[in-house]
Order: sequence, then C-alpha cells, then structure tokens
Amino acid sequence: MDRLSAALEKKLSYKFKDMDLIARALTHPSAGPDNYQRLEFLGDRVLALTVADWLMRLFPEADEGELAIRFNALVRKEACAEVAARIDLGAHITMGPGEEKAGGRRKTAILADGCEALIAALYLDGGMAAATQFIEREWSQLVDKHAEIPQDAKTALQEWAHAQGLQAPTYRQTGRSGPDHAPEFTVEVVVGDAKPLTGKGNSKRQAEQAAAQAALESANVRNR
Repeated sequence: MDRLSAALEKKLSYKFKDMDLIARALTHPSAGPDNYQRLEFLGDRVLALTVADWLMRLFPEADEGELAIRFNALVRKEACAEVAARIDLGAHITMGPGEEKAGGRRKTAILADGCEALIAALYLDGGMAAATQFIEREWSQLVDKHAEIPQDAKTALQEWAHAQGLQAPTYRQTGRSGPDHAPEFTVEVVVGDAKPLTGKGNSKRQAEQAAAQAALESANVRNR
C-alpha cells in the first residue's frame, strides 16, 4: 500500500508512517496469511487499557461495579463495530471475493475485528497517544449513549424477564483465560428462548454483568 485512502486518513486524523502496517491491519484473513488477526489481539488490549483509564478520569465518583458496567458496554464487539461503521472502515478492508460476496463489509464481527486491528496499528505506528486520541474521539458518542447506568445490569435483566413472564436468567461460566493475577472470565446468559449471549470480565461478576448488558441491548431494553 503506497498511501492510505484520503477519506479514511481524514477520518482518522492521522498519517501512517508504516504503510505495510496499516495494509495488514486492513486485510481480512480471507485475503491471505498476512492479515489483521495478530493486530486484532493487540488492539483489543490497547482499547481495554485506554477505556479503563478514561472511565476512571471521566467518572471519579463511580464505584467498581458501575465502572465495570460502563467498561463492558464500551469494549464489546458491537461497540467496535459501531465505530467502524461510522468511519466506513468496511469499505477499506481487503477481503477474499467469497467473503465480500457474502456481505463481509457489513458483518459485525469483521467490522469489530478490523477496528481493533486499526487501534493496534495506530498504537504501533504512533504510540499510545495516537491510539488514545482515536479512541477518545470515536468512543465519546458511546460514552454519552451510556451516560446513565443507575441500575445493575443483572437486576435490570431479571426485572425485565419477570415482566415478560419469563423465568429468571441463567448464567454459566464458559471460559477462563489469562494468568492467575489477571484472569479473563467468559459467561453465557440465557433468557427464555433467546439465543445465549456472552460477556467477558476480569471477574466472574464482571462477566455476568457484561452478559446481562448484552442481553438487555439485544432485547432493545434501556437499562434505566
């Protein structure tokens, strides 16, 4: 890649020095082995650290539980995909003809993965400052969207389920990764006949809250 699309460069407000890096960040696995998967892994961690630090500064009076709910809402795949769609990232991702024909440029998973890879590329090319500038600018709308979190997500989901005549949501831990000092839990929640939804967190409680928030958003329920 000789240069980044002028349209995308303008939306990023950043000029890449290493064009091979951004080319890799914009390459889906269907287009070849030199793709964004490793960058996606890094970008997810950069996003998490940036959002956690940002929330600590934005909400100095919030307790750990509230911060966890806000954090999980902002680092979810759906949040990344929303940002990617806003900057039209899908139009710039290189992918195989089969994936493109299957509507890959609009798929939530691909948009989210591409956005995380982009964050990693910004971090590697311009340092934490470049990544943070992008994240705080593009995620600010999502912070406003989740400005009010006065109720615990698990409580809100249980109340909603009861109002719909459904049994109480059930939670099941489906995974744990990372070292003992920094584990990451994955929890699945099931409500009625809806498909299971998952959440992740640094504790089982955080993961359950994230899963409950995902279920609320899937059901278009505003957590009041």
